Amino acid sequence: MPDSVSEQLWLGASALAAGIINSVAGGGTLLTFPALLSALNPLGIEAGRVANATSTVALVPGSLAGAWGYRHEMRAARHWTALLIGPSLMGGIVGSLLVTRLEAKYFQLLVPWLILSAALLFMAQPAVARLIQAKPHTAPSRNTVLTIVFFQFLVAIYGGYFGAGIGILMLSGLALMGLPGVHEMNAVKTFLAVCINGVSVVIFVLEKKVEWRVVPVMVASSVVGGYLGARVARRVHPWLVRWFIIAVGLGLSGYYFYKQIG
Repeated sequence: MPDSVSEQLWLGASALAAGIINSVAGGGTLLTFPALLSALNPLGIEAGRVANATSTVALVPGSLAGAWGYRHEMRAARHWTALLIGPSLMGGIVGSLLVTRLEAKYFQLLVPWLILSAALLFMAQPAVARLIQAKPHTAPSRNTVLTIVFFQFLVAIYGGYFGAGIGILMLSGLALMGLPGVHEMNAVKTFLAVCINGVSVVIFVLEKKVEWRVVPVMVASSVVGGYLGARVARRVHPWLVRWFIIAVGLGLSGYYFYKQIG
């Protein structure tokens, strides 16, 4: 269990890096989750679920700060936020309950697939950005709106279950909705991510899946990382950070696949 000073420092460093990366390009979960998984290894098959829940709790304060930063852009997109908050909350509840109520072995088996999926989502990020730029800002049809609402529900289930890469998935859906600009889309995406992660935190806490001994140092580190990330973003190209995350994700998925085969 993560009681030693070295493990606390290691987890704090992972949360600090995750906060920076989330501010620049997203994907910080791919750093905190494996760090926690390693530290919680004595829990055995339960380690994956506890690591996932603890990572979510630790990174939510940074997401809240990001949502506050977009408060002015939210005013221009409040109609779409009101439309998508329902499926976001419901999907987040479903995804979180799938983590806590299904047997731990299922999450353990899915760990390499979840990390691989997140890495592939970050590889698709440039294509999503091009879609956003190319899509004309016209009002979507009723069928498009219904499709987007259902898509958001599915994204929220994934977000409640694991969550890395949900921002990219949400942006691809929001690009079809006719929002006036990329900042408004980012505002809606950030707020909905807080909704999904927030309801997940409530469920993980009630289901007693959080390792509280590491939460304070990880929360403090992620908040500091988020602040530093705002400065780093002005000096480092986001694509460098994105490819770093992709390399980490592919490497970790390969490692966990190897462990399962072994």
